[in-house]
Amino acid sequence: MALDFSGQNLRGRNFKGRQDLAGANFSYADIRGANFTNANLTGANFSHAKAGLQRRWAILLVIVSWLLSGLSGLLWAFNGYLVSLIFYSKLDNHIAGWTALIVLIAFFFVIIRQGVAAGLGAVVFAFAGAGAFAVAGALAGAFAVAFAVAFAFAVAFAVAFAVAFAVAFAVAGTLFSIYISWRAMKGDEKHSLIRNIAIAFAATGGTSFYGADLTNADFTQATLKSTDFRNAILINTRWYQAKMLDRVRPGLTYLQNSQVRQLMITGQGQDKNFDRQNLRGINLKEANLADASFIGADLSEANFQDADLSRAKLKQTQLDGTDLTGATLTGAYIEDWGITNTTKLHGVRCEYVFMRLPTKEDPDPLRKPDNNQEIFADGDFADFIQPIFDTLDLYHNQGVDPRAVAIAFKNLAENHPEAELEIVAMEKHGNDKFLLRAKTAPGSDKSQLSAEYFDDYNQLKALSQSQQLLLVEKSDHIRNLENMITTALGHPKSYTQGNTIMSDISGINIQGSSNVSGIAGNSSVANLGTISGNVSIALNELPDAPDAEKPGIKELLSQLQDAIVQSTYLPEEDKAEALEQVKTLAEAGKNPQESTKQKTAKTAITMLKGIFTGLPAIASVIEAANKLLPAISKLFGLG
Repeated sequence: MALDFSGQNLRGRNFKGRQDLAGANFSYADIRGANFTNANLTGANFSHAKAGLQRRWAILLVIVSWLLSGLSGLLWAFNGYLVSLIFYSKLDNHIAGWTALIVLIAFFFVIIRQGVAAGLGAVVFAFAGAGAFAVAGALAGAFAVAFAVAFAFAVAFAVAFAVAFAVAFAVAGTLFSIYISWRAMKGDEKHSLIRNIAIAFAATGGTSFYGADLTNADFTQATLKSTDFRNAILINTRWYQAKMLDRVRPGLTYLQNSQVRQLMITGQGQDKNFDRQNLRGINLKEANLADASFIGADLSEANFQDADLSRAKLKQTQLDGTDLTGATLTGAYIEDWGITNTTKLHGVRCEYVFMRLPTKEDPDPLRKPDNNQEIFADGDFADFIQPIFDTLDLYHNQGVDPRAVAIAFKNLAENHPEAELEIVAMEKHGNDKFLLRAKTAPGSDKSQLSAEYFDDYNQLKALSQSQQLLLVEKSDHIRNLENMITTALGHPKSYTQGNTIMSDISGINIQGSSNVSGIAGNSSVANLGTISGNVSIALNELPDAPDAEKPGIKELLSQLQDAIVQSTYLPEEDKAEALEQVKTLAEAGKNPQESTKQKTAKTAITMLKGIFTGLPAIASVIEAANKLLPAISKLFGLG
């Protein structure tokens, strides 16, 4: 049972290294000065808790700060004294005074324009120049002696003036320091060095979460001034309406970013730019992120439950393990986004998305669904995206040997029947690259399967043609697959979702590829009507089903033909190829040789599945295929 410390006075308590605090309740507790270093606080509740310094530490730090302020005043007074040497009678004093004045002016100017770090660099440079100038001043020392006598009467006046000048300079310098400190604490990046030092100083003796595991912890409306979060694990940590989050010691966590802190506190990030930022594990549950830009950002393991990401730019955004449950993605741009099989998409609300971020050169954002009058129904967007995840992608990046591919894949399927490998797509990439995509059973070790395949493929590729022929001599399956691959490599067709290849949707950007998951010979869009007519002729040659209530091959293929022709999702060229496969099935239905009939039917059905791969579940042709293809396979004795 989780420990309950709610409302308790825990000031100065030591919880260092404790592993029994997971899920503990610290809500409304006073944890000022408490030490949670390296503690396990996963799921802990710190809502409304008060962190920071204990009173005795605060008093001590105030005393130290006043001492430092006094020292700062003395240093400014000393600077004033150095500058006042300008008014002394001795020439070497003049040189020292003017040198100090020039250095201080440069210091002030650089600090105001570029910050303290740059100002310190300017001082070093100036003193280097001052050293050279001092050498010249030393040579003039002899002349200074003569002039000193003439100006001796002014010494008393100069001393009095120097004292007054030093005091005035000390006041001016102190006011300048106050201004710089104010700018630093307001978050001015030029003065981040001052801010970091001040926060580190103020956090001394404060609440420490150094190295603690705060995964899923909740700091809603907690007061967090002078708190140390360095090296803490902050995955899915809740910061909504947290107070003084800008006064914590963040280390290298996402808390160091002022814009991100404000986003987590308010939940309002609409129209903001978070491009290329590391926001891994951030909790933005129910946040308003409409029109926000996350191009190239890492949002892995982040929580976007019920967040509004309408029209958000998610191009090349990494979303491994990200929770998008119930999020709104209508109008989002998802070009090359990096979702994986661990990305949670349950209950995503999305009417339409854009597969590409428009540019001046190519303003078409590739809306999905393609029909501007059509929208995704509830749950359809997840179905539209999800099917591509559990696949084994075998990418060949050099000259492809179709026969070696066919043999290696057959061997892999036979050696790993538990993987349930099934080819769903083939893609030609450029002139000599090729991707073979196979569906796998859930939980399959794709890394091991890929490594074993390519070990075998590379060995087979090294064999001579005659040696390869010996391996395929008695395997029609290998020959058929080899022919499919050969056709794929030489086929000009491009089956894409708009201009986005199926693999693009999973975050892998492959330019200029051609998906040839369904290969039907030399089809042409121009003769689609002729092809459909030929299919009808082939179907009419089949016998009618003896039982009107139990449709046969002819009736099922006729329904599939109608679904293909009427589809608004299939490109015209894909329709032509799909109809060619229906015709092949019709012709196979007339073949008296059972074994040949089954082989032909199996190949055609596989090609049809490849053509339909990647289409959204709302497509009527998908509904028809899911219903008809299993029944057709059964009638051919395949299932």
